[in-house]
Amino acid sequence: MRVASGQGALGESPDLLVPAFEAGVDYVVCDSLAESTTSALALDRRRDEALGYAPDLAARLAIALPYVVERGTRLITNAGGVNPVAAHQFAVAAARTAGFGGLRIGLVCAEMERPPDALGREVYLGAEGVARALADGADVIITGRVADAALFLAPIVVEHGWSWTDWDRLAAGVVVGHLLECSNQVAGGNYSGDWWNTVDLARVGMPVAEVAADGSAVITKSAGTSGRVSFDTVREQLLYEVHDPSAYVAPDVVADFTTVALEEIGPDRVRVSGARGAPRPARLKGLVFEHGGWAGECALTYAWPDAAAKGRHVLRSLRAVAEERKLPVLEWCEELFGVNGFGGPTVDVGDGDPPEVTARLAWRTADAETAQDVLQLVGLLALSGPPGLQGIGRSRKGHPLSELVKLTPFFLDRDAVDVHVHVEEV
Repeated sequence: MRVASGQGALGESPDLLVPAFEAGVDYVVCDSLAESTTSALALDRRRDEALGYAPDLAARLAIALPYVVERGTRLITNAGGVNPVAAHQFAVAAARTAGFGGLRIGLVCAEMERPPDALGREVYLGAEGVARALADGADVIITGRVADAALFLAPIVVEHGWSWTDWDRLAAGVVVGHLLECSNQVAGGNYSGDWWNTVDLARVGMPVAEVAADGSAVITKSAGTSGRVSFDTVREQLLYEVHDPSAYVAPDVVADFTTVALEEIGPDRVRVSGARGAPRPARLKGLVFEHGGWAGECALTYAWPDAAAKGRHVLRSLRAVAEERKLPVLEWCEELFGVNGFGGPTVDVGDGDPPEVTARLAWRTADAETAQDVLQLVGLLALSGPPGLQGIGRSRKGHPLSELVKLTPFFLDRDAVDVHVHVEEV
């Protein structure tokens, strides 16, 4: 069976679905979620109970559904976020509006109550719910928080008829899912080697896994696309976000990555084999989302001469004025990009006076009003600060303030989780 990655993060271009479907695979899997994105979606749902799923779902369905109908490729996505029921309803309505009668759209979610005074909670499901929806004939499956690799494991189990206690094969499927879950990374994206020979944003392809019944797989990509599938790109992704390679804990199995063998068998073709597995954990991981206060930030770029000194001075000055005015700031963060912004002090260049420095100040407060009061102080620098200010940058998406979400992990017995599976024909 052949499965492709169609997405590795919320915000990635929906156009990457085209090379994924054009690869002629059996399944395309889209992974929208990370802890930061589910936090943002939890805030969306608090503002509007009809929201909480990926805002780009409409654009992705517009691209994907014609392929699903015309070619029979099946789509699996966790774009349901923290409101998979609403996402499923939206997908059904979109398919009906597009005239795709007979299409079967599945929903997989954990039925959980929202804790009092919390934005919500989620649990990391395994592959069994998605596999049940596939067995029920779903052409498209909308899920919430299913573990990333499990999204890929489910169709592999269904296609090859694996047992849910065949730990070695389940571990092999988790390895495949882990390699493909981050979009193009396994095929040259974010490659730490000669990236200049792999990055071409006009020809991005998506990685494909050809998975055999014994669990071995060949990782490849579409012909003619940019990137590279090699021993190095695959091993980098294999170790990405892994705490203990000998015990990668997934909901369905504990996989041992140290037994995996990688072999280049041709251009852009790497064979992956040898995974070993141990019985799945007795408990599942979950997250509770709670209000975490407010944050503000500013980025102040100063030019030579004395760029670093100017940056240090304005950060100290802003904090001093805030403290003098007794603004209740809970936490400060200072960074000087060009001097110490990434991982510690930077080696001096030339005479130690860099040509420009961006001084970033961020703060956390309990309420939006205090965060705004601190932000107002930044205006003092426009005409009363050091010379050479090149601009005052704002935070992400142009919003100077952002509401924070506190994440608290918890564990619960898997038997306590009720997994809901529903398949609806359009």
